[in-house]
Amino acid sequence: MKMAWVDGTDPVLVVHKDGRLGAYQGICSHEYFELDKGFLTAGSITCALHLSRFDLATGDVLDPPADQPLAMYDVLVQGGRILIEVPEGPLHMNT
Repeated sequence: MKMAWVDGTDPVLVVHKDGRLGAYQGICSHEYFELDKGFLTAGSITCALHLSRFDLATGDVLDPPADQPLAMYDVLVQGGRILIEVPEGPLHMNT
């Protein structure tokens, strides 16, 4: 997993797991903490701050204290580059 910054301000976490790419809001929905400091397990990511766990397929919360899912963004691979499709303006992030 690797953190990318959209327009230098909005963190997006890109995860490559089991041959699949996903892009998620880069901060935990429970409390501001960068998710690239967390860890991947089978099909999920866990925030290192309070151990909230999120499903990589849906962004849904698997373990509290988070109660909001992670926002997810579309990912494309073109010409060997990973492109994240994001809307214009500030990214929506669940908090």
